[in-house]
Amino acid sequence: MKKPDYIRPLDLKAGRVDMNHGAGGRAGAQLVEEVFARAFDNAPLRQGNDGALLDIPAGHRLVMATDGHVISPLFFPGGDIGCLAVHGTVNDVAMLGARPLYLAASFILEEGFPLADLKRIADSMAAASRDAGVPVVTGDTKVVEQGKGDGVFIATTGVGVVPLGRDIGGANAKAGDVVLVSGPIGDHGVAILSLRESLEFETTIESDTAALHGLVAAMLAAVPEGAIRTLRDPTRGGLATTLNEVARQSSVGMLLHEAAIPVRAQVEAACELLGLDPLYIANEGKLIAIVAPAHADAVLAAMREHPLGRDAACIGVVQDDPHRFVQMTTRFGGKRVVDWLSGEPLPRIC
Repeated sequence: MKKPDYIRPLDLKAGRVDMNHGAGGRAGAQLVEEVFARAFDNAPLRQGNDGALLDIPAGHRLVMATDGHVISPLFFPGGDIGCLAVHGTVNDVAMLGARPLYLAASFILEEGFPLADLKRIADSMAAASRDAGVPVVTGDTKVVEQGKGDGVFIATTGVGVVPLGRDIGGANAKAGDVVLVSGPIGDHGVAILSLRESLEFETTIESDTAALHGLVAAMLAAVPEGAIRTLRDPTRGGLATTLNEVARQSSVGMLLHEAAIPVRAQVEAACELLGLDPLYIANEGKLIAIVAPAHADAVLAAMREHPLGRDAACIGVVQDDPHRFVQMTTRFGGKRVVDWLSGEPLPRIC
């Protein structure tokens, strides 16, 4: 007797997502079991409930962050939407000085999406979460009709803990503080752009996507509590927009030095060719730290000792400014205002 289709193993090489996978029945359960549960296997996930019962260390406050990932293309030099979904949310938690503990993931799949690509994304996401030590403990899957999605969208939520008394945030910058960046800017955005525009370079520009909580922990361990005022990862809108956000939150101005801001030659060349400014290009594996001046050298040294901060640089200072302008001295000795991003030169980059 022929077995019902739903108990056959999924064809993970040539099969495709169909509407039955989102109908809440056996087909959906099979998709979850054979793709997601196998990729993300861990004890809380094995509880099999709609949520996960989790342990939180005593003496800490809870931190939670959520992010949506709609990148196009889904696969790019240096990464894909799967690892990006892990890194982006882990980093949002880490930017509060917290230790990320758990992730939740929600997948919006388009009917007809290849199961082979879905498995590749899930495996990449699982590898990123294992490398970060932050497991995916719960999630959800929905399917939309063909033409009403764009392959796959992923939303992730992260939970972490921060010690009582630690206060790191965008409103804490003070005049005299030093602005540090962990490495060259613009890699991620230009890696995506190179695929869209079929740009060819002597060497491939790869996304910088990475989980930054290890770097943050090393920085925090190097200085007393309170020395690091603000941490931010300059994703959409890039370095310029992120610093404008902090200036507004803290009611301060900033003065940057163009010559001190690290940018790879290929990134700079691509931006010049396309009329873009690296200051506004997205990053997925860099952070900005605003640090009390007495501890800036120690933080910078700690950053440079970590693999994700070996090219860290001091790029400017915080200053009193009732207008909350971010300004920059140029390589030619002039000065210009570095304003907020206007419009979106690179859609669908994270």
